[in-house]
Amino acid sequence: MNGKLVAGFIVVIALLGGVAMYWLQEYAYYQPVAFTPGDEIELTPLSGPPEAIPVAGLQGIDATSSPLRFRACFTTTLNQAMLTEGYKVYDGAVPLVGPSWFDCFDAGRITDALATGEAIAFLSRADIAPQIDRVVAVFPDGSAYAWHQVKAGLDTSTGAEE
Repeated sequence: MNGKLVAGFIVVIALLGGVAMYWLQEYAYYQPVAFTPGDEIELTPLSGPPEAIPVAGLQGIDATSSPLRFRACFTTTLNQAMLTEGYKVYDGAVPLVGPSWFDCFDAGRITDALATGEAIAFLSRADIAPQIDRVVAVFPDGSAYAWHQVKAGLDTSTGAEE
């Protein structure tokens, strides 16, 4: 009888640990982002420092636990042709999956659109954190998404440039 009690205790502890791990990954550290009016989203021009672009419907989340947890969704009045003429295109953009409750950000859809050329990724700000860039992907209808990713061309196992 003692063996069943010990085994049951282990199963209960494992289940509680799993629930706690899920909650910590999905909810614990995320907070809404407070964007500064006028400087909500920036893009890096072909020459010069990053500059704010017009946005509407901006919503974002971030966490202090990791610089890679930033996500934002918005629309812009600038079209892809205007953006490619004046701003740096970001090669190797791959959005990370965000928490399921932040449903405006669909990393799979964005990745597919980047692969087919439907969306175009731009450098928002290089080194937003050490070796982390902020990237913005813009769709033809003006919908756009921002996230942080490890700097393109960086070997993530060593932290050295490839």
